[in-house]
Amino acid sequence: MKKDESPRQKKINTALQHEIASLLQEAIRKANVLNLMVSVTKVQVTSDLSNAKIYISVFPNEKALNYFNNIKENCFQIRHDLSQRMKDQLRRIPELCFYLDDSLNYIEAIEKELKSGDNPIRIKGKNKSK
Repeated sequence: MKKDESPRQKKINTALQHEIASLLQEAIRKANVLNLMVSVTKVQVTSDLSNAKIYISVFPNEKALNYFNNIKENCFQIRHDLSQRMKDQLRRIPELCFYLDDSLNYIEAIEKELKSGDNPIRIKGKNKSK
C-alpha cells in the first residue's frame, strides 16, 4: 500500500519542479537552441528526501531522446546549480533521477486511433454482443 505524500514533500516537489524547469529553460536560452520546449511535468521526492524522480517532457518528439540523454549526462551539474539556488530552502538537495514523460505521445496515439474511425473493440467477422 502506497503512503500519501506529506505536506512537506508536496512543497518540496513544487519547489524542485519550478527551479529545475527554470534551470533547463535558461540552459536552452544560453545555448541559443530554437524550436525546443522542455517542461518538467512531475517531481516526486522520497519520504526521507534523499531521492527525487523528475519527469520531463520534450517537444518536438523527434529530438526528445537526444536532449533527454544530454540532461541525464549533465545531472550532476543540474544538481549543483539547483543547490546554489535552493541553499536557503533545503539543507540537502536530493539525488536527481530523470525520466522521459511520454504521456503526450500516448494521448496522441489514442486521438489518432479515435479519428481513424476503426473500432478497436469490435473483432473482425465476429459480433460479441449476444
